[in-house]
This record gives sequence, C-alpha cells and structure tokens, in this order.
Amino acid sequence: MFGLNKEDLVYKAKRGNGKAFTKLMDENLKSMYRVGKGILTREDDIEDAIQNTILKAYLNIKTLKNDELFKTWLIKILINECNKIYNFNKKCISFDKVVEEQYKDKYEDFDLKVAVDSLPEDLRLVITLFYFEDLKISEISEVLRIPEGTVKSRLSRAKSKIAESINGKEIM
Repeated sequence: MFGLNKEDLVYKAKRGNGKAFTKLMDENLKSMYRVGKGILTREDDIEDAIQNTILKAYLNIKTLKNDELFKTWLIKILINECNKIYNFNKKCISFDKVVEEQYKDKYEDFDLKVAVDSLPEDLRLVITLFYFEDLKISEISEVLRIPEGTVKSRLSRAKSKIAESINGKEIM
C-alpha cells in the first residue's frame, strides 16, 4: 500500500479501500491544516473544517472524475467548509476570543507569518494555496472559481503587501 502512487491510492479509495483513503488523508493533512489556517483563526474551527472535509470526501470520493486532481478537489471541499464556519462565526460573538489571546501560536512572531496573517482573506488564501500548497494558478482559479488573471493580480498585491510589511511599513 505504501509503494503506491497518489493516483493508485485514489483509484483504490474510490473502490472502497479504507486504508487507501486513510493514507490519502494522512498525506494531505498538513496541506488541509495550512489552508484552513489561512481562512479560520480558531484551532477548533480549523479542526471542525478538516473533519467535515474528510467526511465529505469519504462520502463523495466516487464522484471524483479525474484522479490526478484529488488534492485540488479535496482543497475545494475544505475551502467550502471553512467558508461555512467563517460565515457562521461572523454572525456570532465569541467569548473564546478573550481566552485565545493567552494561547497564541508560538510561531506568530516570525515576520513572514505575521505579514501573511495580516493580509485580507482573499490575498492570504491565494498566497497559501500558491506558495504553501504548490497549487498552480489554473488550479487556484478552479478551486476559488475566479479568473486566472484575478489569481495573478491577487498574488502580486499580496507579495507587495508582504514586502511592505517586512520592510517596516504598515499593511493597508
């Protein structure tokens, strides 16, 4: 099972092989976390989005038409789940925000992470998908349902804002 390439694992998972599906999820867990972190801030919300994504992927993997696009398909599901949680949280006032300030990620002091995290969501998501998840511009365009030109301009704006932030200027 471990010697199989991604397409073989997807093929087996689509035919009901639980071990192949589990292996695919293990291989994509870090990517899902990074994308989820790019949209959501609370760890509980990120975990919920990932859990919902895994469940939806498991239930719907037979609908995947192109096995080579498994990761893109999975990230698309995750983004939809994150957006559902994000929109729900916008409507609620969370008492947890006060408590969360005590438990910030120990890596938040890194200049690049701070710069990326301070970007608006649309720019932060494109940067995360392109640089941290190695998705192509065409794949990002498909996942986010925006034109490739929009992806390119968002990448450009995000890079400029990150450079300004790291060089000591305010973002926005």
